Amino acid sequence: MPAAIKTLDKNGSEITTVGFNRFGFDCEVPLDDLRGLYLRPHYVLTSDKAKTGETDGAEDTHAAFTQQSGIYQSKSIFHPDTSSISYTTLSRFPPVKLLAPSARKRILVTGGAGFVGSHLVDRLMLLGHEVTVLDNFFTGSKTTVSHWVGHPNFELVRHDVVEPFMIECDQIYHLACPASPPHYQFNAVKTIKTSFMGTLNMLGLAKRTKARFLITSTSEVYGDPEVHPQPEDYWGHVNPIGPRACYDEGKRVAETLTYGFQRQDGVDVRVARIFNTYGPRMNPYDGRVVSNFIVQALKGEDITVYGDGKQTRSFQYIHDLVDGLIALMNSEETRPVNIGNGDEFTIGDFAALVREIVNKVQTEDGASDIKTSKIVYDNPMPTDDPQMRRPDTTRAKNSLEWEPRWTVRMGLEEMVRYYKAKMAEGSL
Repeated sequence: MPAAIKTLDKNGSEITTVGFNRFGFDCEVPLDDLRGLYLRPHYVLTSDKAKTGETDGAEDTHAAFTQQSGIYQSKSIFHPDTSSISYTTLSRFPPVKLLAPSARKRILVTGGAGFVGSHLVDRLMLLGHEVTVLDNFFTGSKTTVSHWVGHPNFELVRHDVVEPFMIECDQIYHLACPASPPHYQFNAVKTIKTSFMGTLNMLGLAKRTKARFLITSTSEVYGDPEVHPQPEDYWGHVNPIGPRACYDEGKRVAETLTYGFQRQDGVDVRVARIFNTYGPRMNPYDGRVVSNFIVQALKGEDITVYGDGKQTRSFQYIHDLVDGLIALMNSEETRPVNIGNGDEFTIGDFAALVREIVNKVQTEDGASDIKTSKIVYDNPMPTDDPQMRRPDTTRAKNSLEWEPRWTVRMGLEEMVRYYKAKMAEGSL
Protein backbone atom coordinates (compact mmCIF):
# COMPACT_ATOMS: atom_id res chain seq x y z
CA MET A 1 0.00 0.00 0.00
CA PRO A 2 1.37 3.50 -0.81
CA ALA A 3 2.69 5.66 2.03
CA ALA A 4 -0.01 7.69 3.77
CA ILE A 5 -0.30 11.38 2.94
CA LYS A 6 -0.26 13.38 6.18
CA THR A 7 -2.70 16.20 6.83
CA LEU A 8 -1.60 18.89 9.28
CA ASP A 9 -3.89 21.32 11.09
CA LYS A 10 -3.36 25.03 11.74
CA ASN A 11 -1.00 24.25 14.65
CA GLY A 12 1.10 21.78 12.63
CA SER A 13 -0.38 18.71 14.37
CA GLU A 14 -1.44 15.75 12.25
CA ILE A 15 -5.19 15.34 11.72
CA THR A 16 -6.08 11.66 12.11
CA THR A 17 -9.69 12.00 13.26
CA VAL A 18 -12.54 14.45 12.77
CA GLY A 19 -15.30 15.17 15.26
CA PHE A 20 -15.32 15.32 19.08
CA ASN A 21 -16.98 13.91 22.16
CA ARG A 22 -18.95 16.77 23.72
CA PHE A 23 -22.51 17.56 24.83
CA GLY A 24 -23.12 13.85 25.42
CA PHE A 25 -22.64 13.08 21.71
CA ASP A 26 -19.58 11.22 20.43
CA CYS A 27 -19.05 12.10 16.74
CA GLU A 28 -15.34 11.28 16.39
CA VAL A 29 -14.40 9.10 13.40
CA PRO A 30 -11.04 8.29 11.77
CA LEU A 31 -10.26 10.63 8.86
CA ASP A 32 -9.22 7.69 6.66
CA ASP A 33 -12.66 6.09 7.09
CA LEU A 34 -14.32 9.26 5.79
CA ARG A 35 -11.81 9.68 2.96
CA GLY A 36 -12.55 6.13 1.88
CA LEU A 37 -16.09 7.29 1.04
CA TYR A 38 -15.31 10.28 -1.18
CA LEU A 39 -11.72 9.83 -2.39
CA ARG A 40 -12.49 6.57 -4.12
CA PRO A 41 -13.24 5.71 -7.73
CA HIS A 42 -16.67 4.60 -8.88
CA TYR A 43 -14.99 1.52 -10.27
CA VAL A 44 -11.91 -0.47 -9.33
CA LEU A 45 -11.44 -2.66 -12.36
CA THR A 46 -11.19 -2.03 -16.07
CA SER A 47 -12.49 -4.83 -18.29
CA ASP A 48 -9.02 -6.15 -19.18
CA LYS A 49 -7.93 -6.26 -15.51
CA ALA A 50 -11.20 -7.90 -14.50
CA LYS A 51 -10.36 -10.87 -16.76
CA THR A 52 -6.91 -11.36 -15.24
CA GLY A 53 -7.91 -10.55 -11.66
CA GLU A 54 -5.43 -7.66 -11.36
CA THR A 55 -6.35 -4.46 -9.54
CA ASP A 56 -6.49 -1.15 -11.34
CA GLY A 57 -3.82 1.48 -10.62
CA ALA A 58 -6.57 3.89 -9.57
CA GLU A 59 -7.11 1.78 -6.46
CA ASP A 60 -3.48 2.25 -5.39
CA THR A 61 -3.64 5.99 -6.06
CA HIS A 62 -6.66 6.35 -3.82
CA ALA A 63 -5.10 4.10 -1.16
CA ALA A 64 -2.47 6.79 -0.57
CA PHE A 65 -5.22 9.03 0.80
CA THR A 66 -7.63 6.54 2.33
CA GLN A 67 -5.20 3.89 3.61
CA GLN A 68 -7.95 1.34 3.05
CA SER A 69 -7.82 -1.86 1.07
CA GLY A 70 -10.25 -2.43 -1.79
CA ILE A 71 -12.56 -4.48 0.42
CA TYR A 72 -15.09 -1.60 0.70
CA GLN A 73 -14.67 -0.38 -2.88
CA SER A 74 -17.19 -0.79 -5.65
CA LYS A 75 -16.56 -3.83 -7.85
CA SER A 76 -18.02 -2.14 -10.92
CA ILE A 77 -16.15 -2.70 -14.19
CA PHE A 78 -15.20 0.05 -16.64
CA HIS A 79 -14.99 -0.74 -20.39
CA PRO A 80 -12.63 1.88 -21.87
CA ASP A 81 -13.16 0.75 -25.47
CA THR A 82 -16.89 1.62 -25.35
CA SER A 83 -16.64 4.17 -22.49
CA SER A 84 -19.30 2.25 -20.56
CA ILE A 85 -19.51 0.99 -16.99
CA SER A 86 -21.01 -2.20 -15.59
CA TYR A 87 -22.36 -1.38 -12.13
CA THR A 88 -22.78 -4.00 -9.44
CA THR A 89 -24.45 -4.14 -6.04
CA LEU A 90 -21.66 -6.44 -4.83
CA SER A 91 -19.79 -4.14 -2.49
CA ARG A 92 -19.38 -4.34 1.26
CA PHE A 93 -20.54 -1.40 3.39
CA PRO A 94 -17.91 0.38 5.47
CA PRO A 95 -17.98 -0.59 9.17
CA VAL A 96 -20.33 1.54 11.31
CA LYS A 97 -20.44 1.78 15.11
CA LEU A 98 -22.77 -0.67 16.79
CA LEU A 99 -24.84 1.47 19.14
CA ALA A 100 -27.30 0.37 21.80
CA PRO A 101 -30.89 1.21 20.78
CA SER A 102 -31.03 3.87 23.51
CA ALA A 103 -27.98 5.65 22.01
CA ARG A 104 -29.00 5.29 18.35
CA LYS A 105 -30.83 8.36 17.07
CA ARG A 106 -33.31 8.53 14.17
CA ILE A 107 -32.02 11.46 12.12
CA LEU A 108 -33.70 13.12 9.13
CA VAL A 109 -31.44 15.08 6.75
CA THR A 110 -33.25 17.17 4.12
CA GLY A 111 -31.02 17.99 1.15
CA GLY A 112 -28.90 15.03 2.25
CA ALA A 113 -27.75 14.19 -1.29
CA GLY A 114 -26.15 17.62 -1.75
CA PHE A 115 -22.57 18.70 -1.13
CA VAL A 116 -22.83 19.51 2.61
CA GLY A 117 -25.64 17.03 3.29
CA SER A 118 -23.78 14.01 1.92
CA HIS A 119 -20.75 14.65 4.16
CA LEU A 120 -23.04 15.04 7.17
CA VAL A 121 -24.78 11.77 6.23
CA ASP A 122 -21.42 9.96 5.95
CA ARG A 123 -20.46 11.09 9.45
CA LEU A 124 -23.83 10.18 11.01
CA MET A 125 -23.83 6.77 9.32
CA LEU A 126 -20.29 5.89 10.44
CA LEU A 127 -21.37 6.85 13.97
CA GLY A 128 -24.08 4.16 13.83
CA HIS A 129 -27.25 6.27 13.73
CA GLU A 130 -30.34 5.65 11.59
CA VAL A 131 -30.37 8.22 8.79
CA THR A 132 -33.16 9.14 6.38
CA VAL A 133 -32.27 11.42 3.47
CA LEU A 134 -34.90 13.56 1.73
CA ASP A 135 -33.86 15.12 -1.57
CA ASN A 136 -35.55 16.10 -4.83
CA PHE A 137 -32.18 15.94 -6.69
CA PHE A 138 -32.49 19.42 -8.18
CA THR A 139 -28.87 20.11 -7.24
CA GLY A 140 -28.11 16.96 -5.23
CA SER A 141 -27.11 13.65 -6.75
CA LYS A 142 -27.75 10.02 -5.83
CA THR A 143 -24.08 9.23 -6.41
CA THR A 144 -23.06 11.23 -3.31
CA VAL A 145 -24.85 8.76 -1.00
CA SER A 146 -25.12 5.70 -3.26
CA HIS A 147 -22.51 3.86 -1.17
CA TRP A 148 -25.07 3.67 1.67
CA VAL A 149 -28.10 2.56 -0.37
CA GLY A 150 -29.22 -0.85 0.94
CA HIS A 151 -27.64 -0.40 4.37
CA PRO A 152 -30.11 -1.32 7.16
CA ASN A 153 -29.54 2.06 8.90
CA PHE A 154 -30.07 4.14 5.75
CA GLU A 155 -33.06 5.28 3.71
CA LEU A 156 -33.08 7.57 0.66
CA VAL A 157 -36.40 9.21 -0.32
CA ARG A 158 -36.97 11.34 -3.42
CA HIS A 159 -39.18 14.09 -2.04
CA ASP A 160 -39.59 17.86 -2.37
CA VAL A 161 -39.79 19.55 1.03
CA VAL A 162 -42.40 22.05 -0.22
CA GLU A 163 -44.77 19.08 0.23
CA PRO A 164 -45.41 17.77 3.77
CA PHE A 165 -43.57 14.61 4.84
CA MET A 166 -44.47 12.28 7.69
CA ILE A 167 -41.84 10.30 9.60
CA GLU A 168 -40.80 9.60 13.19
CA CYS A 169 -37.42 11.10 14.12
CA ASP A 170 -35.32 12.52 16.95
CA GLN A 171 -33.30 15.15 15.08
CA ILE A 172 -33.91 17.08 11.85
CA TYR A 173 -31.07 18.70 9.91
CA HIS A 174 -32.87 20.96 7.43
CA LEU A 175 -30.39 21.68 4.62
CA ALA A 176 -32.72 21.54 1.60
CA CYS A 177 -32.34 24.62 -0.62
CA PRO A 178 -30.20 25.39 -3.70
CA ALA A 179 -27.22 27.41 -2.46
CA SER A 180 -25.21 28.60 -5.46
CA PRO A 181 -26.27 31.68 -7.50
CA PRO A 182 -26.85 29.88 -10.84
CA HIS A 183 -29.06 27.31 -9.12
CA TYR A 184 -31.07 29.55 -6.80
CA GLN A 185 -31.56 32.16 -9.55
CA PHE A 186 -32.70 29.52 -12.06
CA ASN A 187 -36.19 29.60 -10.55
CA ALA A 188 -36.31 32.42 -8.01
CA VAL A 189 -39.93 31.80 -7.00
CA LYS A 190 -39.23 28.12 -6.32
CA THR A 191 -36.19 29.09 -4.21
CA ILE A 192 -38.33 31.35 -1.99
CA LYS A 193 -41.01 28.66 -1.84
CA THR A 194 -38.43 26.05 -0.78
CA SER A 195 -37.02 28.34 1.92
CA PHE A 196 -40.43 29.19 3.34
CA MET A 197 -42.69 26.18 2.67
CA GLY A 198 -39.90 23.64 3.16
CA THR A 199 -38.97 25.16 6.52
CA LEU A 200 -42.66 25.43 7.52
CA ASN A 201 -43.20 21.72 6.77
CA MET A 202 -40.07 20.56 8.59
CA LEU A 203 -40.83 22.74 11.63
CA GLY A 204 -44.34 21.28 11.66
CA LEU A 205 -42.78 17.80 11.66
CA ALA A 206 -40.43 18.78 14.51
CA LYS A 207 -43.40 20.12 16.49
CA ARG A 208 -45.37 16.89 16.07
CA THR A 209 -42.48 14.49 16.79
CA LYS A 210 -40.78 16.72 19.42
CA ALA A 211 -37.57 16.38 17.39
CA ARG A 212 -34.73 18.89 17.72
CA PHE A 213 -34.59 21.03 14.56
CA LEU A 214 -31.48 22.59 13.00
CA ILE A 215 -31.71 24.85 9.95
CA THR A 216 -28.67 25.71 7.88
CA SER A 217 -28.97 29.42 7.24
CA THR A 218 -26.26 31.38 5.48
CA SER A 219 -23.87 34.31 5.68
CA GLU A 220 -26.03 35.77 2.88
CA VAL A 221 -28.46 36.96 5.58
CA TYR A 222 -25.88 39.71 6.20
CA GLY A 223 -26.03 40.79 2.51
CA ASP A 224 -23.21 43.15 1.52
CA PRO A 225 -22.16 43.91 5.10
CA GLU A 226 -21.19 47.30 6.48
CA VAL A 227 -19.74 45.65 9.61
CA HIS A 228 -16.57 43.57 9.41
CA PRO A 229 -16.24 40.79 10.57
CA GLN A 230 -19.94 39.93 10.92
CA PRO A 231 -21.22 38.96 14.41
CA GLU A 232 -24.54 37.17 14.84
CA ASP A 233 -26.27 40.27 16.24
CA TYR A 234 -25.59 42.27 13.04
CA TRP A 235 -28.93 42.66 11.22
CA GLY A 236 -27.48 42.80 7.73
CA HIS A 237 -27.51 45.02 4.64
CA VAL A 238 -29.59 43.19 2.04
CA ASN A 239 -31.16 44.31 -1.24
CA PRO A 240 -34.70 42.83 -0.92
CA ILE A 241 -35.49 43.07 -4.66
CA GLY A 242 -32.13 42.16 -6.31
CA PRO A 243 -31.31 38.94 -8.19
CA ARG A 244 -29.87 37.36 -5.01
CA ALA A 245 -32.86 38.32 -2.86
CA CYS A 246 -34.72 35.05 -3.49
CA TYR A 247 -32.00 33.26 -1.52
CA ASP A 248 -30.97 36.01 0.94
CA GLU A 249 -34.50 36.98 1.96
CA GLY A 250 -35.67 33.36 1.73
CA LYS A 251 -33.16 32.36 4.40
CA ARG A 252 -33.98 35.43 6.49
CA VAL A 253 -37.69 34.58 6.54
CA ALA A 254 -36.81 30.92 7.27
CA GLU A 255 -34.97 32.11 10.39
CA THR A 256 -37.99 34.25 11.33
CA LEU A 257 -40.25 31.21 10.96
CA THR A 258 -37.88 29.03 13.00
CA TYR A 259 -37.91 31.41 15.96
CA GLY A 260 -41.66 31.86 15.56
CA PHE A 261 -42.11 28.11 16.15
CA GLN A 262 -39.72 28.27 19.11
CA ARG A 263 -41.60 31.12 20.83
CA GLN A 264 -45.13 30.04 19.95
CA ASP A 265 -44.93 26.23 20.08
CA GLY A 266 -41.81 25.48 22.12
CA VAL A 267 -39.99 23.73 19.27
CA ASP A 268 -36.33 23.02 20.14
CA VAL A 269 -34.46 24.90 17.38
CA ARG A 270 -30.88 25.60 16.27
CA VAL A 271 -29.77 28.07 13.55
CA ALA A 272 -26.38 27.71 11.83
CA ARG A 273 -25.21 30.56 9.60
CA ILE A 274 -22.78 28.93 7.21
CA PHE A 275 -20.01 30.90 5.53
CA ASN A 276 -18.19 29.88 2.32
CA THR A 277 -17.43 26.16 2.45
CA TYR A 278 -15.54 23.97 0.01
CA GLY A 279 -14.55 20.33 -0.32
CA PRO A 280 -15.02 17.14 -2.35
CA ARG A 281 -18.42 16.61 -4.02
CA MET A 282 -18.90 20.31 -4.78
CA ASN A 283 -20.59 20.61 -8.15
CA PRO A 284 -17.72 21.76 -10.41
CA TYR A 285 -20.06 23.82 -12.57
CA ASP A 286 -22.14 25.59 -9.93
CA GLY A 287 -20.38 28.93 -10.34
CA ARG A 288 -18.63 28.92 -6.96
CA VAL A 289 -15.18 30.42 -6.80
CA VAL A 290 -13.30 27.40 -5.37
CA SER A 291 -14.61 24.80 -7.81
CA ASN A 292 -14.31 27.24 -10.75
CA PHE A 293 -10.64 27.98 -10.04
CA ILE A 294 -9.61 24.35 -9.43
CA VAL A 295 -11.27 22.96 -12.57
CA GLN A 296 -9.87 25.79 -14.71
CA ALA A 297 -6.35 25.22 -13.31
CA LEU A 298 -6.51 21.43 -13.75
CA LYS A 299 -7.54 21.90 -17.38
CA GLY A 300 -4.79 24.48 -17.92
CA GLU A 301 -7.37 27.15 -18.79
CA ASP A 302 -7.26 30.81 -17.74
CA ILE A 303 -8.45 31.37 -14.15
CA THR A 304 -11.17 34.01 -14.43
CA VAL A 305 -11.49 36.50 -11.56
CA TYR A 306 -14.43 38.93 -11.32
CA GLY A 307 -13.50 42.61 -10.95
CA ASP A 308 -10.00 43.50 -9.77
CA GLY A 309 -9.71 40.50 -7.41
CA LYS A 310 -9.57 42.74 -4.33
CA GLN A 311 -12.89 41.51 -2.90
CA THR A 312 -12.34 39.17 0.09
CA ARG A 313 -13.76 35.82 1.13
CA SER A 314 -13.07 33.36 3.95
CA PHE A 315 -13.18 29.64 3.18
CA GLN A 316 -13.78 26.71 5.54
CA TYR A 317 -13.27 23.04 4.78
CA ILE A 318 -16.26 20.71 4.80
CA HIS A 319 -15.09 18.60 7.78
CA ASP A 320 -14.90 21.70 9.98
CA LEU A 321 -18.45 22.64 8.97
CA VAL A 322 -19.83 19.15 9.75
CA ASP A 323 -18.12 19.32 13.17
CA GLY A 324 -19.80 22.69 13.76
CA LEU A 325 -23.27 21.49 12.69
CA ILE A 326 -23.14 18.41 14.92
CA ALA A 327 -21.79 20.47 17.84
CA LEU A 328 -24.62 23.00 17.47
CA MET A 329 -27.31 20.34 17.14
CA ASN A 330 -26.24 18.62 20.36
CA SER A 331 -25.42 21.75 22.40
CA GLU A 332 -27.87 23.91 24.34
CA GLU A 333 -27.16 27.02 22.19
CA THR A 334 -30.43 28.26 20.66
CA ARG A 335 -29.21 31.61 19.27
CA PRO A 336 -27.93 31.83 15.65
CA VAL A 337 -24.28 30.72 15.35
CA ASN A 338 -21.80 31.66 12.62
CA ILE A 339 -19.86 28.64 11.34
CA GLY A 340 -16.97 29.71 9.15
CA ASN A 341 -13.23 30.24 8.92
CA GLY A 342 -11.79 33.63 9.86
CA ASP A 343 -8.79 33.29 7.49
CA GLU A 344 -9.52 35.95 4.88
CA PHE A 345 -8.17 35.98 1.31
CA THR A 346 -8.54 38.40 -1.55
CA ILE A 347 -9.93 36.50 -4.55
CA GLY A 348 -6.77 37.36 -6.52
CA ASP A 349 -4.51 35.82 -3.86
CA PHE A 350 -6.79 32.80 -3.63
CA ALA A 351 -6.57 32.22 -7.40
CA ALA A 352 -2.75 32.26 -7.14
CA LEU A 353 -2.88 29.76 -4.24
CA VAL A 354 -5.12 27.38 -6.22
CA ARG A 355 -2.76 27.56 -9.21
CA GLU A 356 0.22 26.80 -6.96
CA ILE A 357 -1.45 23.78 -5.30
CA VAL A 358 -2.68 22.35 -8.62
CA ASN A 359 0.87 22.55 -10.01
CA LYS A 360 2.23 20.92 -6.80
CA VAL A 361 -0.22 18.00 -6.99
CA GLN A 362 0.42 17.45 -10.71
CA THR A 363 4.20 17.49 -10.12
CA GLU A 364 3.91 15.02 -7.19
CA ASP A 365 1.83 12.70 -9.37
CA GLY A 366 4.49 12.75 -12.11
CA ALA A 367 2.51 14.66 -14.75
CA SER A 368 4.73 15.59 -17.68
CA ASP A 369 2.55 18.11 -19.55
CA ILE A 370 1.73 20.61 -16.80
CA LYS A 371 0.11 23.79 -18.13
CA THR A 372 0.32 26.77 -15.78
CA SER A 373 -2.90 28.79 -15.95
CA LYS A 374 -2.94 32.55 -16.35
CA ILE A 375 -5.06 34.60 -13.93
CA VAL A 376 -7.37 36.92 -15.89
CA TYR A 377 -9.01 39.93 -14.20
CA ASP A 378 -11.67 42.52 -15.07
CA ASN A 379 -14.58 40.17 -15.71
CA PRO A 380 -17.77 42.09 -14.74
CA MET A 381 -18.80 41.70 -11.09
CA PRO A 382 -22.12 39.90 -10.44
CA THR A 383 -24.93 42.15 -9.17
CA ASP A 384 -25.00 42.64 -5.37
CA ASP A 385 -21.85 40.53 -4.94
CA PRO A 386 -20.53 41.37 -1.44
CA GLN A 387 -17.08 42.99 -1.24
CA MET A 388 -16.14 41.57 2.15
CA ARG A 389 -17.25 38.43 3.98
CA ARG A 390 -15.69 37.09 7.17
CA PRO A 391 -17.39 35.57 10.22
CA ASP A 392 -17.00 36.58 13.83
CA THR A 393 -16.93 33.07 15.35
CA THR A 394 -16.62 34.11 19.00
CA ARG A 395 -20.01 32.57 19.85
CA ALA A 396 -19.11 29.21 18.27
CA LYS A 397 -15.80 29.20 20.15
CA ASN A 398 -17.41 30.02 23.51
CA SER A 399 -20.69 28.06 23.28
CA LEU A 400 -19.67 25.07 21.16
CA GLU A 401 -15.91 24.92 21.85
CA TRP A 402 -15.62 24.82 18.06
CA GLU A 403 -13.04 26.40 15.81
CA PRO A 404 -11.76 25.42 12.35
CA ARG A 405 -8.82 22.98 12.28
CA TRP A 406 -8.15 22.68 8.55
CA THR A 407 -5.90 25.16 6.78
CA VAL A 408 -7.14 26.39 3.41
CA ARG A 409 -4.02 24.90 1.82
CA MET A 410 -4.63 21.36 3.17
CA GLY A 411 -8.30 21.42 2.25
CA LEU A 412 -7.55 22.68 -1.26
CA GLU A 413 -4.98 19.94 -1.83
CA GLU A 414 -7.52 17.25 -0.93
CA MET A 415 -10.12 18.86 -3.18
CA VAL A 416 -7.68 19.14 -6.10
CA ARG A 417 -6.94 15.41 -5.77
CA TYR A 418 -10.67 14.67 -5.72
CA TYR A 419 -11.34 16.63 -8.94
CA LYS A 420 -8.20 15.22 -10.57
CA ALA A 421 -9.43 11.68 -9.86
CA LYS A 422 -12.85 12.57 -11.28
CA MET A 423 -11.25 13.90 -14.47
CA ALA A 424 -9.14 10.73 -14.84
CA GLU A 425 -12.28 8.65 -14.31
CA GLY A 426 -14.07 10.55 -17.07
CA SER A 427 -16.88 11.82 -14.81
CA LEU A 428 -15.82 15.48 -14.93
